[in-house]
Amino acid sequence: MTLSEARGLCAALEILPWDDVAIDAAITAVTASLVAASPQVSPVAGAPGMWWVGASGFAQGDEPGIAQSLLRIARAWHPRPRVAIAGSCVAARAATWSAPGNRRGGGVLVPAGTDAQYLREVPLSLLPMDVELREALQALGIRAVGGFADLDAGDVEQRWGHEGLAAWRLAHGDDPRRPVLARLDQPPHVELELATPAASMEPVLFLLRPAIERLASQLARAGRAIASFSITLTLDDARGALPTARAHTVTREIRLPRPLARAAPLLERCRGLLGRWPLTAPVSAVRVTVLLASPLSADQGSLLDTSWRDPGAADAALERVRAELGADVVVSPAARDAYAPERAGTWSNAGDAPGPTAELPNRPNYPNHPNHPKDNDKRSFSGNSGDLVVPAVHSGAALRLLAAPERVDVDRDPEPRRVFWRGRALTIARAVGPERLAGDWWQDGYAREYWRCESDEELGELVLYRDAGGWWVQGWYD
Repeated sequence: MTLSEARGLCAALEILPWDDVAIDAAITAVTASLVAASPQVSPVAGAPGMWWVGASGFAQGDEPGIAQSLLRIARAWHPRPRVAIAGSCVAARAATWSAPGNRRGGGVLVPAGTDAQYLREVPLSLLPMDVELREALQALGIRAVGGFADLDAGDVEQRWGHEGLAAWRLAHGDDPRRPVLARLDQPPHVELELATPAASMEPVLFLLRPAIERLASQLARAGRAIASFSITLTLDDARGALPTARAHTVTREIRLPRPLARAAPLLERCRGLLGRWPLTAPVSAVRVTVLLASPLSADQGSLLDTSWRDPGAADAALERVRAELGADVVVSPAARDAYAPERAGTWSNAGDAPGPTAELPNRPNYPNHPNHPKDNDKRSFSGNSGDLVVPAVHSGAALRLLAAPERVDVDRDPEPRRVFWRGRALTIARAVGPERLAGDWWQDGYAREYWRCESDEELGELVLYRDAGGWWVQGWYD
């Protein structure tokens, strides 16, 4: 409040000048005292009277004891100290101002994993952000942190730039700040400006090469490798005409399947990302930031060992294929919950978690013949050359399906004994079946009897089925 407002509430108010020397000395003294409770203590910059205290080394469930220790130390400096324990600094700060609804041991405890949920009902004034951003959100009718968190990240960054995106992440409980005695340095980054705004990605890729090489070598000298990094483009779309306008930036994150310290595979990742990144305005600057680094692997290649292979080279090659042919061309087989063998597998994008409904669009389906079930909505398999397609592994053996089931003649009594297929007579040593399957009446009606027939021939175990049209070979296990 202003000085006049304070005197209106308290006529006997004593006004003292702010003494930076005295404040710094008091902060140092309290910090030294709090070290007795935890070795991780950091005075909050720009907020005298607030400290981050780490509790990561204490036993889980001892939060009341930690709160009591901190309160006992803080009461020597303030009559009514407040302590909150949470998984992030932003949630802990907000909890110190909350009602004592879940106080334990004299402090407020935010249960583990609930920081984002807790922050939703917190007033917007308790979220660290720029004054202009706060005023703009209040003008939009947003009063709680949850309303800000519900906004789209791209819209927030487009309107308020880096500062807005950082505040949006804080609203989700994503706080990079940690309580340590040492000062937190900025993450490794390289920021470059283009001489003239570029309407294509080629000049951006030209600038990314030295930036990636510099960051990779910098971390390698420190024994670290890049596990995740981001690319931020500053777009020149006439937003900088006004003095108060913010830069329009767009950020994309690249998470690597394994940490890398070589520039070549990292650059291929960037090339693939830029190839799929549509530009809405010319690019005026680019920034590369290392978000996560891991210890450098001890696996080193030898110039004289021709059999050594760089594990990052495969990732770089696949990323080059994605950049040239599209994001959905690198796939891996995955199992799917289905009764019919031809539906028991699917293709999923390499690197994605396989799921029962994973599908790959724009891939050829089985030929349309009258006795084969149609599956036009979810493609199951795709063949390369010849007539074989290889879906997911089944019972330790790969089921190799024909591109289309082939009609065969079968001698049986009553089980199949011989199969006449492609001009050959295959003797069946053992037949297991029948397994009767029927299709979904709302999608495709079919009724089949499946048999798994072991043959002494090189094809191994055949998969046959019989329907109203006769006998068919669908594939085999090997």
